[in-house]
Amino acid sequence: MRAILVKDGKGPVDNLYLGEAPQPTPGAGQVLVKVKAFGLNRMDIMQREGKYPLPPGAPEILGVEFSGHVVKAGEGVSEWKEGDEVLGLASGGAYAEYMVVPHRNVIRKPDNLSWIEAASIPEVFLTGDYDASTVHAAWALVVLAEVKKGDHVLVHAGASGVGIAVIQLARLYGATTVTATASTKEKLDMVLSLPHGATHAVNYKTQDFAEEVKKITNGKGVDVIIDVVGQSHWHKNIDSLAFDGRMTLLATLSGDEVSKFSLRPILYKRLRIQGSTLRARSEDYQAQLIARFKQEALHHITGSSGDGQIRTYIHKVYPWTEIQDAHREMEANSNRYSLFCSQLNAGGGLNLDEQWEDRS
Repeated sequence: MRAILVKDGKGPVDNLYLGEAPQPTPGAGQVLVKVKAFGLNRMDIMQREGKYPLPPGAPEILGVEFSGHVVKAGEGVSEWKEGDEVLGLASGGAYAEYMVVPHRNVIRKPDNLSWIEAASIPEVFLTGDYDASTVHAAWALVVLAEVKKGDHVLVHAGASGVGIAVIQLARLYGATTVTATASTKEKLDMVLSLPHGATHAVNYKTQDFAEEVKKITNGKGVDVIIDVVGQSHWHKNIDSLAFDGRMTLLATLSGDEVSKFSLRPILYKRLRIQGSTLRARSEDYQAQLIARFKQEALHHITGSSGDGQIRTYIHKVYPWTEIQDAHREMEANSNRYSLFCSQLNAGGGLNLDEQWEDRS
């Protein structure tokens, strides 16, 4: 089959090439999917560079989120048949013409979503990605932080793909306020202007977000924080949290170590702080998450021009013959949101129906 491979197993973007790989065969409990589109995520760059350890049994071919149609069902699989249109999440293998995936890790593609829109959903809404840590939007917000109606929520990196997903999900689950942080006026305006976007926005470079959320919540503080920044935001995060507040730490983009930190606020405010990744979780755990997402959120999602309570925004779509350019755009951080366009799969879906061109 055709696949995007990495010369020497790891290396710079120039090591990506179009080549041939053995077509996988579905085992018991698996389905074989012909991939129509896949999402590009930062973990793909880390894996390409040899900096992202793969979970046991994960294929070396890059890519975790995809859309496509079922070609063959393995032994014991009865709910899927040839031709079924699906989207899904896998431990790897999506940068290819065909891939195998556990049968519970795929969801029937809604008719109102294009192949590209469908491929943009799994990794951002179910997990997401930020550099060396797999980030989790629905999982972090709903399962770990247990967001509920009436909560006040603070979302860092609000203009990122995962940030936009968290903002919309928080609104869907009934948060009273959703405050997003970002670094420029353009990003702040964007998160406020989106349908079901943030209720408030704070420039973390020019404002003290801890003081701002206290003003927004009449002195209470926020009940939930979703953070991918880490070190530079730590002290203000603790200050921002209300009594019984929950913070989910998903990445440490600003650094891993916090100096001179007092444990007292965690005790007297009864805070719950949790960090997590999803890619290395068991198939059963991932399947349970996907089932819950399907039941509670999937039917609310439309494309950017739709009227859903949650909308998926695409930054750019590349033909799969231009995978190097797609990786370069992500590495340069040039796929930022603008006032009129944003993206949730960090680089656009890559259409596998484009003309084959071997550039190895």
